[in-house]
Amino acid sequence: MSNIPETGRTPRVTIRLVAIQILVFSLMLTLGGRLWYLQIRNGEEYAEKAAGNHVQQVVQPAVRGAILDARGVPLADNETRLVVSASRTELMKMDDGGKAVLTRLAGVLDMTYKEVSEKIRLCDAETPQPCWNGSPYQPIPVTDEATTQQALQIRERQEDFPGITAEPVAVRRYPAPYGAQTSQVLGYLSPVTDEEIAQTKDTDSPLLSSDQIGRSGLERQYDAALRGDAGVTRYKVDNLGRVIGEAENDKGEPGSSLVTSIDARVQAVAEKELVKAMKEARKQHDRNTNRNYEADAGAVVVMESRTGRIVAMASAPDYDPNAWVGGISAKDYARLTGKKSNYPLLNRATQGQAAPGSIFKVIPTAAAVKAGYEFDGRYNCPSSYSIGGQVFKNFESQNHGMIDLGRALEVSCDTVYYALAHQEWKKDGGADPKKNPDDWFYKMAHEFGLGKRTGIDLPNEVTGRVPDRKWKQEYWEANKDAWCRYGKKDGDYVEKIAYENCLEGNKLRAGDSVNYSIGQGDTLVTPIQMAVIYAALSNGGTMYEPTVGKAVISPDGKTVEEIEPKKRGRLPMDAKTLRQTDKALEGVATRGTAAWRFADTGWPQKEIPMHAKTGTAEVHGKQTTSWFATYTDEYTIVMTISQGGTGSGASGPAVRAIYDALYGVGEGGKIDRKKALLPEPQKKLPEINPDGTIEALRQKGFKP
Repeated sequence: MSNIPETGRTPRVTIRLVAIQILVFSLMLTLGGRLWYLQIRNGEEYAEKAAGNHVQQVVQPAVRGAILDARGVPLADNETRLVVSASRTELMKMDDGGKAVLTRLAGVLDMTYKEVSEKIRLCDAETPQPCWNGSPYQPIPVTDEATTQQALQIRERQEDFPGITAEPVAVRRYPAPYGAQTSQVLGYLSPVTDEEIAQTKDTDSPLLSSDQIGRSGLERQYDAALRGDAGVTRYKVDNLGRVIGEAENDKGEPGSSLVTSIDARVQAVAEKELVKAMKEARKQHDRNTNRNYEADAGAVVVMESRTGRIVAMASAPDYDPNAWVGGISAKDYARLTGKKSNYPLLNRATQGQAAPGSIFKVIPTAAAVKAGYEFDGRYNCPSSYSIGGQVFKNFESQNHGMIDLGRALEVSCDTVYYALAHQEWKKDGGADPKKNPDDWFYKMAHEFGLGKRTGIDLPNEVTGRVPDRKWKQEYWEANKDAWCRYGKKDGDYVEKIAYENCLEGNKLRAGDSVNYSIGQGDTLVTPIQMAVIYAALSNGGTMYEPTVGKAVISPDGKTVEEIEPKKRGRLPMDAKTLRQTDKALEGVATRGTAAWRFADTGWPQKEIPMHAKTGTAEVHGKQTTSWFATYTDEYTIVMTISQGGTGSGASGPAVRAIYDALYGVGEGGKIDRKKALLPEPQKKLPEINPDGTIEALRQKGFKP
């Protein structure tokens, strides 16, 4: 008899079938569980995502707010340009993908088909510029420089140009009133990046792909207010990208206007005189280097002494902010950022730092008084001062005999400050200091606000440097290894310095202190820092956080948010020392090192008391840096020229010319108030028309 079951199947086959059935059942349970998870538990979330995939948005960029000077003159505004755009949604519906339309468009715009098609292709990782990195449902600009005739051809022959529009659009403009570029103060715009869009996605003011944002200057500092809110229209589209209906709209709002304390007329004079001074300096021979001065960069700050408001701020070399409008070319970008350009994007008034030379001496003067030395005491001013085997010379080796601190400021006697600093260095224990040394000369610099930002409402301000014991230690720790590798005991000058720094670079040596006392050595300041200090000397001792912005005004002109000057502290000087220092600085302008720029050339000192301090800073491996710090009762002006020569020689004529323009001072010191640019500091805000930021556009037919 056979043992085979009647089913005709072997036991092995039956086992396999059961196993398969179990596997199938298990897979079905897994699939069912996953479907439940997706449809029931997370169904709402995925439904929202699915819906989001079928809604696309079209952005109507907001008109950016204007930046105005103190009198309402536009420094940055918008102009109407005819922009020709193409709708990919419409073109893709056509049998040829819109090729015929784009070919006709290229002919009208005097472009090639390739140039037009590249403008509207979508960007991805493999597509080079030009391409469009915004929404494919957004009208894509082909050109913003269309002529009226070209626009009319497109609009009047719509049947030949379906999906093509030619509309007036607001485009940023920097008009340079009176010739004042104001470039580094204003800054510039550029398109937003994908990273920036992602970073602001969940904020109250998310960025959109069509946004232009400020990259420097006021455009960056006040970007949120100036930018406004773009209008957004959302469209429902099917899986093929075809529009099937409108979802919802978010109404846009133009940006607010920014009124500044800048006076465009004074700004123009400041820029012109700075450039002129640099050109004149290049004609002068430097006997130390046996060549003419390079005068490669400079800056000037004009500030209201009693408020800290900036009336003018110029930096050279400068640039035209209009170069960034519509996207900067690769050639222009290389020109503005290359080493040969000497970096015109840098605002040297707030970002340029250099040794201050003798304009720094007001600080060690205050420090000496704090340390117990009498302002009216008698101090020797020999032609040189020796420490060990090192000789520190007075400027041009002059000997003024016994003088007080006021006269030391007037004639800028280095050796008086050498001796005071050296004595204090020894009292504090020298290179091996006692516990808790007084270090008055260094502490006083910090109390004057050096070594930190002033708080000006411009981005990327630098701190400068006070080379005290703490800085010496930190700097040595950061550079010790490099100094030890490079230094040689019997090498050249630089190698010997590196060798010494390797061994004792963390010690504050006598030479460091005496150099520091006259604003030399490792000390670094910015023009804006020194302007704050000299303005405080003018106004009775109050140091302000300098401001450029004066008020933010809403698009309808109804809401005004005034930007009030903030006090950052007082000068660390008692009233008597402040008066004595003020009198000494007046002496600089009447009988001291700046007299030949003021008293000797007809400045009306009785009507407009002038105070000044000259500075000529030596920099190893470079020519001297020119500094000139001045103030009247109303205004403070500080100018510097890198590798420009002496303070009064290079910067003096330019500073005098700015004051002449401010007060209307003419030949022989006669004052003509009608010619004065600012007979008194500005107090009233300019009137802004309702919707003033876009009024000019409306007059030209643009409807936001």
